[in-house]
Amino acid sequence: QNEKELQVVVKQQEEKMLQLIDKSGEVTRLKGEVSQLKRSLQRAETEAKVLWEEMRGQEPKVDATYVQERVLLRQEVDKLRLLLLEKEDENLLLSDKY
Repeated sequence: QNEKELQVVVKQQEEKMLQLIDKSGEVTRLKGEVSQLKRSLQRAETEAKVLWEEMRGQEPKVDATYVQERVLLRQEVDKLRLLLLEKEDENLLLSDKY
């Protein structure tokens, strides 16, 4: 009977290890996604800056203040998205730790 109990405990431990490996892979995948999103964010911010510089050099056919506000709002939204992703990443790490 002790041998059967030991086999059950070993099997449970193996299942727990497999679950941890799955979670570890998911965390790695999510970290890669976060890195990719950060690069995309930086690229978008650069594009917005370039667009604004081009708009400033042209004849004012469009209200420059409106364009500037739109770019600033877009940057703020992107920053908030990045913060959200960072917080979700922190939460995942904490939940995995505990």
